[in-house]
Amino acid sequence: MLNTKKLVLAALFLAMGMVLPFITGQIPQIGSMLLPMHIPVILCGFVCGWQYGLFVGFVSPLLRFVLFGMPPLFPVGIAMAFELAAYGVLVGLVYHKLKQTDVKGMYLSLIVAMLGGRVVWGLVMVLLTSVAGGIFTWQVFMAGAFINALPGIILQLVIIPMIMLALERTHLIESKA
Repeated sequence: MLNTKKLVLAALFLAMGMVLPFITGQIPQIGSMLLPMHIPVILCGFVCGWQYGLFVGFVSPLLRFVLFGMPPLFPVGIAMAFELAAYGVLVGLVYHKLKQTDVKGMYLSLIVAMLGGRVVWGLVMVLLTSVAGGIFTWQVFMAGAFINALPGIILQLVIIPMIMLALERTHLIESKA
């Protein structure tokens, strides 16, 4: 894929990361649980590669804070920047290094990225909360990374492979198969 095309697509994914939280925010009970900024970052890693996924992932929460004041910068926004960067890098690296890039490869890449991103988020939260004099417990990690995020995890596992398959079948992106 041409670098110009990747750059334009990365900008589109970054813009989606700015807009999607407004849409899911209209569902007060589970809006933030749907993890709306994660989806465009993961798609960016799949479509454009790990370098673009890293950049879009790291910049998205920071730019959204500068533009809209959300998410709060410390500790949430900073931790999200590292988490989303990990998502973009991991999904891009695993997917593009696999020989098998069909649906199984998509799911493997997605699961590795989802687990890795959550570990990075937890490590950064431990560091940031300890600097601020707080405590980040195992229970807080499990609640934030998995229990409260369950609707978003399910949404990602359902929608991202569907979007990728649709993009490949319509030849909007190059098929790896």
